[in-house]
Amino acid sequence: MSGDAAPFGRGRVRRLFGLDRTGPEPTETRSGQPLNPFTLPNLVGLIRLLAIPVFLYVAFSSDDGVSWLAAGIFWCISAGDYLDGLLARVTGQYSRLGALLDPVVDRLTILSGVVVCWHFELLPRWLLVLLAIRELITVMLARWGLKHGVDIEVNWLGRMAVFPVMSALFFAMIWPGWFPNTLLVIGVVMAFLATWLYARVGRDQIHQAADSAQP
Repeated sequence: MSGDAAPFGRGRVRRLFGLDRTGPEPTETRSGQPLNPFTLPNLVGLIRLLAIPVFLYVAFSSDDGVSWLAAGIFWCISAGDYLDGLLARVTGQYSRLGALLDPVVDRLTILSGVVVCWHFELLPRWLLVLLAIRELITVMLARWGLKHGVDIEVNWLGRMAVFPVMSALFFAMIWPGWFPNTLLVIGVVMAFLATWLYARVGRDQIHQAADSAQP
């Protein structure tokens, strides 16, 4: 009994903290399910969304974009992505609205950081252009999947790419230079690889759905 309980316990902890993403997404988040907006994770998502214009105001109020306050707000918005997922797993309050809202807020968070770093030239602009293009491609792919009735799940590489990208934008607002530049290069490469996998999986899912619909 004890030999079986320990791995099971570790597995539950790994899933709880988002370290184990194996298995299907919760049914409540799937296409066709009710939005179910009144959940604690959705409240966190809404606060993150409302905090983005606050971040932009504080950042653009600075002289050169280097601002601990702006960076701190950006970090809180970014960390909220993990918090709402953790709350969903702890409380079981999954929802279709959360599944739709979370990636939108993530994209807007990254794009807001890109706008600030572009304006103040805190990061190489050619890298910021690539990052913005990648974010727009991801949004278009998500819309494409929804149009075809398919939920294209974010892959593990895409989840990992968020960390160096968000870190690069954060550190650029407090210590611009080689360190955030390097993080951004790593994040952009990982993000484009993840997008390629995302598109390939989505294409396969749409083809499978079309094949299964045929008599």
